[in-house]
Amino acid sequence: MKIMRNGLLLLVLFALYYLIPLEFRHLWQPDETRYAEISREMLVNGNWVVPHFFDLRYFEKPIAGYWINNLSQLIFGHNNFAVRFGSVFSITLTALLVYWLTLRVWRDRATALMAGVIFLTSLLVYGIGTYAVLDPMITLWLVAAMCSYWLAVEAPTTGKKVLAWLLMGFACGMGFMTKGFLALAVPVVAILPWAIQQKRFKELLTFGPLAVVGAAAISAPWAIAIARQAPDFWHYFFWVEHIQRFAEANAQHKAPFWYYLPVLILGCLPWLALLPGALRNGWRDRRESSGSFYLLCWVVMPLLFFSIAKGKLPTYILPCFAPLAALLARQAMQLMAVNGRALKVNGWINLVFGLICTIVVVGFLAPWGVAKHSVYGHHEVLKVALAGGAFLLWGICGLITLKSPTQRWSWAALCPLALALVVGQAIPDHVMDSKQPQQFIHGMRNEIAPSRFVLANNPGIASGLAWELRRSDILLYDQPGEVQYGLSYPDAQGRLIKGSDFAQWLEQYRREGSVTLVMLLSRTEDNPDADVPKADFSYRQGRLVMYQYKQTP
Repeated sequence: MKIMRNGLLLLVLFALYYLIPLEFRHLWQPDETRYAEISREMLVNGNWVVPHFFDLRYFEKPIAGYWINNLSQLIFGHNNFAVRFGSVFSITLTALLVYWLTLRVWRDRATALMAGVIFLTSLLVYGIGTYAVLDPMITLWLVAAMCSYWLAVEAPTTGKKVLAWLLMGFACGMGFMTKGFLALAVPVVAILPWAIQQKRFKELLTFGPLAVVGAAAISAPWAIAIARQAPDFWHYFFWVEHIQRFAEANAQHKAPFWYYLPVLILGCLPWLALLPGALRNGWRDRRESSGSFYLLCWVVMPLLFFSIAKGKLPTYILPCFAPLAALLARQAMQLMAVNGRALKVNGWINLVFGLICTIVVVGFLAPWGVAKHSVYGHHEVLKVALAGGAFLLWGICGLITLKSPTQRWSWAALCPLALALVVGQAIPDHVMDSKQPQQFIHGMRNEIAPSRFVLANNPGIASGLAWELRRSDILLYDQPGEVQYGLSYPDAQGRLIKGSDFAQWLEQYRREGSVTLVMLLSRTEDNPDADVPKADFSYRQGRLVMYQYKQTP
């Protein structure tokens, strides 16, 4: 009965964290609107080989992540839940793999279960796991590779060892088709130190080629198909998306080497106090418990790998949190049996974090706050209450764990729950106006939809228009952004309208039908009307402005 009750409680918490909020948050640009639209276009045109964005070739990522999103939209339809469910599905399978590997390493179901719970409730995992990007998918495949190698290590027979290596290759191949060559590099970087320490390097060389065979077998059909349909894909994808992003001076999202340290610390909340001991024990037990050191290698080595790269984003280290969750769970279980000092510290961290964030929201970000420029407007009192209340409940959950740290430490899993449920309704209007164009577009849909031509000065806004209007013929105004390469093809001529040419273009093409231009203004742009021809109708909401030009005879 107790097992059934606990299982039902976990399912309810999972639904509250990962399912219910999905539909009630507007899509963010540029990421969520981009991946929503690319998958929508794949379903419409039936081409599941070459990704297209506004009917332009889009070579920034391979195909497998889109396939998961395609299936989600195919099953659940054209809605925000479907856009994000691919990420949730991937994170859920990853959590099950974390449970499996933790159970295989330490043979303790309670530790394995807590590893899955810690993984799903870690702030970075939840934040990215309910967000429509490809990082949850690549995390799934990298963790599958991590589990497959451990399966190979424990295999009692040569036949089972061969199958495990092939399974690892399958996971790496799917990872390669999701986000590229890093899915092949990260497992090598993570496994090599452990194999050397365990004196398994010869075995790695002997069976490693099987993983290469497995990866090639699963990825070759698509790799050949896209080479035939888009011969320049591999040149662009390898040199621009890998070499430049990883090593060259002009890499996107440049950040210092230490960038991921604060990301790791904040991402571990609400389990932060367990982090030092978990990492220390993983190293200390490297001889007595090879599994602990194996998990540590999968945390530290990929973290160093991504830190060396010039281009950095918080989402890149999401795979590190799967093995880290297992180490954190092991540390917590050991503390329960010895002393609860670190568990008590964890409660204090959550209490202080919740109170500080509450004070920041209510005392600084609110319209009556002491900050020079408040984040919330005077009409957003309810949003201030929701945000402040969510962080206050975080602190209260931390306080509850302090009452009996060794018995209630796991209640920390409830700390982010209120934030997860209300974050979509607590975002300030000025952030929504610039980062969530879905609300603006949905409100103006009846005015925009009849337009013969629709233009946007930002690919993120353009993808929001395409998704909401269910049309891929959105034109780019003045800024090509991330679709610059797709616009270079001869059959894409005319899809980018330069600002200096817009008046002349408008005079010619409005004869064919009405024209709508949607622009995302810069923070310092006060008079955008001076840059475009006088419109028949205009509407502005925050940094978003719409201009409409009626058809002329």
